[in-house]
This record gives sequence, C-alpha cells and structure tokens, in this order.
Amino acid sequence: MFREFRAFIARGNVLDLAVAVIIGAAFGRIVGSLTDDLIMPVIGYLTGGIDFADKFLRLGPVPATYTGSLDDYAALKKAGVALLGYGEFVTVVINFLIVAFAIFLLVRAANKYLAKTLAAMAPAAAVPPDVAVLNEILAELKKRPL
Repeated sequence: MFREFRAFIARGNVLDLAVAVIIGAAFGRIVGSLTDDLIMPVIGYLTGGIDFADKFLRLGPVPATYTGSLDDYAALKKAGVALLGYGEFVTVVINFLIVAFAIFLLVRAANKYLAKTLAAMAPAAAVPPDVAVLNEILAELKKRPL
C-alpha cells in the first residue's frame, strides 16, 4: 500500500497540482491585497469616500448587551446580528474577476505558445505528385480571363 501511495505521489500531475494549489493560494493573497489595498480605496475615493468593506444592511435586532457602534460591520457580525454584507460581496466579486482575468490571460498565452510549438514540430505534409499536378493546373486556370 505504501508503494502505491508513493507511486501516486510521484506522478507528475499530482506534483503539478500541489504546486498549482500553493501558487494559487499565494496568488489569491496577492489579488486580495490588490483589491483591498489598491483598487477598493480608489473606488472609494472616486465615489466620495465610500468604504465598501463596511457596507451592510442589518436584518435582525441588535442584542441588548451590545455596546459597540451600530455602524461597525465586524463588531455587529461578531455579536451575532444578522447582516447582509453587500460591500464585502462586491470586494469578493472584484477579487474573482481579477483572478478569472489573470487565468484567462495565462490560458490564452499558453494556448498560443502550444499552437506555435505544435505547428513548428509538425512535419511538413508531403503532397502526392498527382495532387501537385492538379494544383498547378488549378493555378493556371485561375490565371486565365473568363
């Protein structure tokens, strides 16, 4: 059983998947920082100082023991108040769009590279002599006026 497990782990696609997960997690953190620290503040500035991270609708009552601010999303959430955090959702959607666009660009570049590589590796197809003669005849016929 240990040998089978070792053979499974040693396969290239399992190692590739592990590397992809680690890089994906790091990329997710980069995109999160890009969104939270660069994009959302600019959007907030352009919209008159709106901070989307704290935008929410309160759906339930605030507990009587709650003493914090009624505008503090994190504190209300921690207190167990039912909230609809649409600002956080907007931030997550922007994160997703950035990641999806980056993956699109990566796949697009990889497909172009693979197409060029495969085209360069493909041997030139030998044209049979009878097809070559027919192509010459067709070229001559195209030259003649109607």
